[in-house]
Amino acid sequence: MSSKSQWTLGHPSISLSVCPTARTRKVLAEFGTLYQQQYGLALFNKVRFEIEGTGGPQSQLLHRKVPLEGRSIFSGAVYQYLEENKKWRIRFLFIPDSYNIECFESKQAHDRGQQPKGVISCAGYKVLTSMDEYLELLNNSLPGVKAKAGGPPFPNSATQFPLLLWHPYTRHYCFCVLTEKEHNKWMAVFQDCIRHANNGLPEDNKVQTPAFTDSVRLYRQHHEQYGTWDMMCGRPPQILANLVMETLVPELRNLIGPRLKGKLYQRQRNWMLILDAVYHQVLCQTQAQYEALVQVSYSGQPQLESSIRTDMDQIITSKEHVTSKIRALVQPKAEQLLKDSVEPDITFILEALMEPTSRGFAEVRDLFFRELTDMSNNIQNDGSREKLGEHMEKVSMLAYHPVKMQSCYDKVEQMNLEGLQQKFDVSSPSVFIQRAQILMREQMDNTVYTFEHLLHQSLSDQEGDEVPKIIQRCLDRVMKKYDYDSSTVRKKFFKEALLQIIIPYMLKQLNPSCAQVSSCQSSTSDLGCPGELPRFRELIFEDFSRFILVENIFEEVVLQSAMKDIMLAVREAAVQRKHNLYRDSMILAQSDPNLHMLEENPPIDWAASYGPQDEGGTGDSAELWRRRRQVVSMILLDDWRHLQNESCMEVPGVDGIREEEEESKEEDKAEEEEDDDQNSDPSPVPDPSPEPGSSPTKSPDSVHEIRGLINPMLEVLVPVSELNNPVLTNGLVLQGEEPKSRHIQDDYSKALLNRLLQKEGEPPAWGSVRQAESRLSAGSGQQEAESERFSGTAMQFAVHQQDDSGFQSPVSEGLEDEGQAITAARKVQPVALDPESVMVTFESGDEESELDPISNV
Repeated sequence: MSSKSQWTLGHPSISLSVCPTARTRKVLAEFGTLYQQQYGLALFNKVRFEIEGTGGPQSQLLHRKVPLEGRSIFSGAVYQYLEENKKWRIRFLFIPDSYNIECFESKQAHDRGQQPKGVISCAGYKVLTSMDEYLELLNNSLPGVKAKAGGPPFPNSATQFPLLLWHPYTRHYCFCVLTEKEHNKWMAVFQDCIRHANNGLPEDNKVQTPAFTDSVRLYRQHHEQYGTWDMMCGRPPQILANLVMETLVPELRNLIGPRLKGKLYQRQRNWMLILDAVYHQVLCQTQAQYEALVQVSYSGQPQLESSIRTDMDQIITSKEHVTSKIRALVQPKAEQLLKDSVEPDITFILEALMEPTSRGFAEVRDLFFRELTDMSNNIQNDGSREKLGEHMEKVSMLAYHPVKMQSCYDKVEQMNLEGLQQKFDVSSPSVFIQRAQILMREQMDNTVYTFEHLLHQSLSDQEGDEVPKIIQRCLDRVMKKYDYDSSTVRKKFFKEALLQIIIPYMLKQLNPSCAQVSSCQSSTSDLGCPGELPRFRELIFEDFSRFILVENIFEEVVLQSAMKDIMLAVREAAVQRKHNLYRDSMILAQSDPNLHMLEENPPIDWAASYGPQDEGGTGDSAELWRRRRQVVSMILLDDWRHLQNESCMEVPGVDGIREEEEESKEEDKAEEEEDDDQNSDPSPVPDPSPEPGSSPTKSPDSVHEIRGLINPMLEVLVPVSELNNPVLTNGLVLQGEEPKSRHIQDDYSKALLNRLLQKEGEPPAWGSVRQAESRLSAGSGQQEAESERFSGTAMQFAVHQQDDSGFQSPVSEGLEDEGQAITAARKVQPVALDPESVMVTFESGDEESELDPISNV
């Protein structure tokens, strides 16, 4: 290609001969042709469905129109690794009803309405919980460059609970939290964000959505790519960007990989930056071009719809004529392929799908029953109006509570399609797992929404009855409707999943240009289905060519051939009643018309109807209801209280992480030092200076600790022989019991005291200490021995420091030895100290006496 794109990433300058812009235009041009064809067909199917009105069984449960109106999913503080400065910092994450992750510097920045520092759209991401998983995926993205855990720019996690968001084409995000409870909650929230973002195509749009999905599928089939596609996730521009990157990334890897220079982490970092830059460039172009394509198609929709309604009968007749011709050619070979290669595997595939899915839907039923039973028991104990509103406010968002729903989702995660990857080209079961989880969440929300309306109606009509009895009657009624709808939804899911697995395999075998199985080459070459399809276009009038597509009719014939066996397998499973499926003969049509009339009513605001009546909304109860507008409750940890108002907190970065050669040298040096230590004094004096990477001094939290910073307490340990006859010649007064000794908490405190004494001189309070020591020295021999021990006793003095920002101060260098004696401290010059800040403790054996501060010295 003549045009080139160039990025400058640090020192290396990489020139790309592969132009993402030209590749995007090429892919979108081919996709646009397919989209315009499929748009006309999708519009025809929509109008025909409206006229004929054929459909499946009616749902028994009500559907919520706007599920998360005025709600947020979750918010809280986490550690985030910033690539710019290689630091871990505190970030406040807020997840609104759009399921995009908004990153703020602090909670105050969010509360003040400031714009987020970044927004993460989770479509296409994966949640990883270990650095090993992350490095394995990263190494696969650039073969030949192997990253090592703990090396730049892949830092050791600041805690033992990491959370990593990985995407094959764009930027990765590294988070970590403090506790396992937080880790489980954030992981469930992130997975729910990904699940929601991947389901980005609205099903209620009966024209654009089928036109888009069929166009993507046909585009990949034209490039010999059959089977499921994991990157069919997100909004249409994101899916198109993934479509472009699917073929562009291998070419970039082959072109750029050998040219990457520098250290290991520099090559990995440059590759990640290149992919992110290319992806965002492609995404911007697909966004603009897709919007233009949709606008052109939408502008011509009125004319197409008018033609369809005018010539509907003629179009249907012409399509049936062409379909009969293609069926006569295709169906015999398709049925033979089904009999030989597909039918033996249908039962195995269906069982692999039904077992975990049915367990997941059963868990949804049990979860709903447990929540309502607990609510009924609590209301029976405390039947206040506010209590009912409080419980219903929580139950109303049960389907969108990822932590509570996680037990249901975990059942489906056990889906195993081993053995299908090679034959049926199923890359992974993630497509079916996420689809089943979305259906489970919808069923839970429909069940809760139906219960809300039934309970609200019963409470208004039967105010004299007990609330627990009303709840039980509504619960029994809703459970029957859930069982029926659950069976209907699962059977539909099984049929769609089987079609997604089987039909691409059959199309690949029936297409001579894509047939790779030698046993099928003779039959497909004789059949020549796609090769002979163009001659059938001559049977279609030109005015109807926008609504009758030969390639789509060919796929419909193959689908109808497979649908007979699929329907038979699902029907047999329902008859066995192994997975609690209703038979097709059990159809409840219009069984409860009065209930469906409630669907048109506005959503019930339990907080306003049954919540506390606080005038002005300024009281504590009103604030409590406001916080309940968040689906998942926040976690407040004691260790994070002093960080809630801070914008960030630095954690040791990766600058101090050594390379492999440095680590080997350090290990050899450490072994030599260990050998020397074994031959030296076994009890060396500990070095009070902190080691690199050690935890800094903890910031004070209580009032007493802060008071100790302003007015530090000096404590001197003095041994005595008898507590009952203490020598108190300076007017000291005894206090209550204290611990026998207070160990030094901070080496920095001792060094600070020694420096203060050396600089300012000896305080006047030392006169009292001298008098007490001289009186004690005149005692018995035991007292003299204790006095000698006293001269070597360490002085203890604890000082906490905190700067204006609230973070721990760095530990100073050159601290004094831990065993600093009082005799050494007495040689310095006097310094004026507050007498009330000095406390002398006399210690003897298992008992001690503690004296009050000096009153007059």
